[in-house]
Parts: sequence; structure tokens; C-alpha cells
Amino acid sequence: MSDLELNSRVKRMLVDCLMLKMTPEEIGDETALFAPEGLGLDSIDALELAVSLEKHFGVATPNADTARTAFLNVNSIADFIRRNGKA
Repeated sequence: MSDLELNSRVKRMLVDCLMLKMTPEEIGDETALFAPEGLGLDSIDALELAVSLEKHFGVATPNADTARTAFLNVNSIADFIRRNGKA
């Protein structure tokens, strides 16, 4: 799967699993997920994101430190999937 395809799938997953009131196209590859100036996600969203990553991509986040690094933005999630999953 190409980088563009993977990023698109991650964005679609974010919108669907977190019920964001935006389209996947409105999310930038480098948009901060948890910063107020980004998507402003919270800890509940992080749990939903971890579950969705495992469901959609077969990758698990083993601890909070890993999640903190992997869940910075769409690019960091895609990199995490590439390193640990079946993308």
C-alpha cells in the first residue's frame, strides 16, 4: 500500500471511529491530534484510536509511551502501522 493510500485510510478511520465532524480530506498529514490547535482529541479518544488501530490494521499499542509517540499525527500513525503491522 502506498503512503498516500495508508494516510487516507488512517484519516477515514479517525473520522469514523472518533465520529469527527469533518471529512478525512480536512485532516492534514501533520495536524496534531491532541493539541488544541489541532484536532483537540482527549484521553478517551486515544483509547478509541488504539482499539481502532488494532481492529483495522492489526497493530497494538503496548503502552502509553508508545501511544504518545505514535499518535502525534496521521504521518506518525502511518509510520507506526508500517513498522508494526500488515500495511
